[in-house]
Amino acid sequence: MNANQDPFSLDGECALITGGGSGIGLAIARCMVEAGARVVLAGRREALLAEAVKTLGGAAGYVVHDVTRLEEAPHLVRQAENAAGAPVSILVNNAGIHLKKPAVETTEADFQAILTTHLCAAHALNRAVLPGMLKRNHGSILFIGSMASIFGIPLLTAYSAAKSGMLGMVRSLATEASGQGVRVNAIAPGWIETPMMRQALDGDPARRDKILSRTPAKTFGRPDDIGQAAVYLSSPAASFVTGVCLPVDGGASIGF
Repeated sequence: MNANQDPFSLDGECALITGGGSGIGLAIARCMVEAGARVVLAGRREALLAEAVKTLGGAAGYVVHDVTRLEEAPHLVRQAENAAGAPVSILVNNAGIHLKKPAVETTEADFQAILTTHLCAAHALNRAVLPGMLKRNHGSILFIGSMASIFGIPLLTAYSAAKSGMLGMVRSLATEASGQGVRVNAIAPGWIETPMMRQALDGDPARRDKILSRTPAKTFGRPDDIGQAAVYLSSPAASFVTGVCLPVDGGASIGF
């Protein structure tokens, strides 16, 4: 890194962000654009992606893609690189689906759908971007984890299994790739003010109060809190950080 370079700058980087059309994914994209990166959003809903890119400006593009079509991961990476005019140097595995069911009602199909979206899709994309990153000796792979991988939350058996498995993938891949210039990390968001969270808590003041009572910061987080953490972990400032899961949670994971 040049001595005069901002250690938090992402100038020259190209980020592929799955599930980037809204919520946390869009916040990550916005913060990365502000840090100087080009970004390509991937998701299933074109209208949402197009609107997101409009808000991000000329440094952003999108590709319509379903991450569960595992065999199409290399094609997505090629499309993203064509859209950006640069090789993907940052991959953010953010796409996900949620399932809230008692374990005895969670079918094999339910369980497999969660694993496919969170784990198998991330693995397929990792395989697609890694050869280029390793060849260039430069890259950052980020996973968006969950509080469900840190402590037990009822009714989330499949989701917790997927997010916990993601941390194993982070650690293993970090030991494999970091010696060749590719860092691998995760972020575990706490309770973040998104439309999805508001929908989950509307009409459930007891749950809202319980969350805030165990969060030392006594507030919910903002999407940009996750976005700025993603910028840090992808930037030269974190050049010696790999294989970690960073909770961005107002202290919820250590609260009493």
